[in-house]
Amino acid sequence: MKVGILYSRIRKDEKLLLNELRERDHEVEKIDVRKHGFDIGEVPDEFVDLDVVVDRCLATSRSLYATQFLEAYGIPVVNSHETAEICADKVKNSLALERAGVPTPATKVAFTKETAMDAIEEFGYPCVLKPVVGSWGRLMAKIDSRDAAEAILEHKATLGHYEHKVFYIQEFVEKPGRDIRVVATDGEPIAAMVRSSDHWITNAAKGAETDVFELDDRARELVEAASDAVGGGLLGVDLMETGDEYTVHEVNHTVEFKALDSAVETDVASTVVDWLEEKATAAADGELEVTT
Repeated sequence: MKVGILYSRIRKDEKLLLNELRERDHEVEKIDVRKHGFDIGEVPDEFVDLDVVVDRCLATSRSLYATQFLEAYGIPVVNSHETAEICADKVKNSLALERAGVPTPATKVAFTKETAMDAIEEFGYPCVLKPVVGSWGRLMAKIDSRDAAEAILEHKATLGHYEHKVFYIQEFVEKPGRDIRVVATDGEPIAAMVRSSDHWITNAAKGAETDVFELDDRARELVEAASDAVGGGLLGVDLMETGDEYTVHEVNHTVEFKALDSAVETDVASTVVDWLEEKATAAADGELEVTT
C-alpha cells in the first residue's frame, strides 16, 4: 500500500512507524505540513494515489485543517477529522464521554473569572484547572486555595488568547499515584501501561515511571466505549483507578506510543501497521466510509 504520513517533526514514534512500513515494503510519502499547501478544488500531487494517510501533526490547528482537506479529497485518513476535532478540545472530549455514559471526572466550564470562581468553590479544594487545548500535562494547575484560584484565573484572563478565557475546571480525582495509558485501534487495546509519579500529574512527558498494565474486562469495556464516543481510530485512552472502578479523563488522537513500546513486550508499531493494512484494504473494497 501507499501510505502518507502527515508530520511537522519526525519523533521516535514516527520513526517506529516508518521503519515498520518500509520493512513490509510499503511505499511511504512523508508530507511535512509546514512545506505543503492545500487546494480547495484540486488534489495536490503528493496526495494522489495514497491508500491511507496517518495524521501525526504536532500542532492541533494543522491537524484539524489537514484532516478536513484530506477527507474533502476523498482520501482515507486516520484519525478522521471528526475524531481529531473531538479529542483536540477537552470540552468536546468530556461532553462526548459523558454523552456515551463513560465515567469521567465531574467538569464545569465558565467564561468569566467570576463564574469560574463560583465553579471552583462548588468543587472545593483541591480541584484542577486545565487548558481546553493542550497536551503533555502543560498549563494544568491543581488549585489548593481561594488565593491560588484568584491568582491563576487572573493570569489566564490576561494571557490574551480566547482559549485561555474558557475556564475548564474538574474535580480532583484521588488516584493511587498513577494513571493508565491504553493505546487502542478502533477500541481494541494494543497494550497498556501505568504511569507512576510522586507528582499529581502522572504523565510520561513529565518524567513518570512506566510499567506494563494488564487490563481487566471493565477497563477493556471502557476503552471500547471511549473510542466509540469520539469516533474511533488510533487512540490513547487515559484512565484513572477510583477504588473498584475507573474514570476516563481523556482520549488522545495523535497518541505518542514510544514510552508504551518500551514498557511492554508487544510491538506497538507492528500492530498499528497491521491495522493500517486492514484500513487500506477496507477503503479499496469500498467498505471504509470517507466523509467528504
